[in-house]
Amino acid sequence: MPKIVSVSGITLRVTSMPRSLHFYQKVLGMKLVYGNAEVGFCSFDVNGTFLNLELSTHLDGKWGRIIFYCDDVDKMHEHLKLSGYEPPLPKDAPWGERFFHVKDPDGHELSMAQRLRA
Repeated sequence: MPKIVSVSGITLRVTSMPRSLHFYQKVLGMKLVYGNAEVGFCSFDVNGTFLNLELSTHLDGKWGRIIFYCDDVDKMHEHLKLSGYEPPLPKDAPWGERFFHVKDPDGHELSMAQRLRA
């Protein structure tokens, strides 16, 4: 039986490409590799995995969560607060991660996480 060995990309529907590009590019610091604020599809390269944004006039359903590993989850929390967002404080989880959640401009839940040292 063939195995899935990695994730190539994740695509999110967004209602405003300029607003979403600002959040992912300027606030989170992701590298835009395709598209711009004037088109309906953009891609960011996150260390070889692609985060795609697709423009939609409406969002049709619930979304799960994307988990991003950070080099310092507490500094990411501080950065987001300074950028005008209000995420809850990071906490340590029993599965070995420190994390917090924040929503992007369209309400997609993002988990910012860091593995705890043993």
